[in-house]
Amino acid sequence: MRWEALFEDLESQLDAAHAANRAVEVAERTRTERASVTLGDRFRAARGSRVSLRLRDGEAVSGDLVELAEQWLLLADGRRQLLVPTAAVGWVGGLGMHATTGGGLVVRRLTMGHVLRALARDRVHVRVQAHGVELAGRLDAVGADHVDVVVVAEGGRTGSVWAVPFDALDVIRSG
Repeated sequence: MRWEALFEDLESQLDAAHAANRAVEVAERTRTERASVTLGDRFRAARGSRVSLRLRDGEAVSGDLVELAEQWLLLADGRRQLLVPTAAVGWVGGLGMHATTGGGLVVRRLTMGHVLRALARDRVHVRVQAHGVELAGRLDAVGADHVDVVVVAEGGRTGSVWAVPFDALDVIRSG
């Protein structure tokens, strides 16, 4: 009888050691996998969810995450849409802990220039915010690293044209 108790004790010690090793291995694999997750992966997993952003200029914006690419996020807040360059994002709230890797090849390749050219082509009235300054009008020419904003005054009169570098853009609102 004593031998059986001894073997049972050794077996339970061995099981406990295996369980502890397994827990350490799972924790290490989890840390390794988490280290490969990008913010874009977390944004992709949050598509369709409400997110809150604090922009680099301190402004808070929020909306449902409609679409995204590497360089930009599109939020919807009611009828209004907000195009936010990812470089303008300082903090993000509302992201879950899940991540989705990849994304479609076409969407990943849609740059800020592509989106701005579509807005310019459609002559959408926008409010462009860059470094705390807001211009209301429409987008005209879109270069490799900047966009021309034609200021539209009340009554529809066009005014001055401002060239805004992509790097300066904080948010573009439409609707």
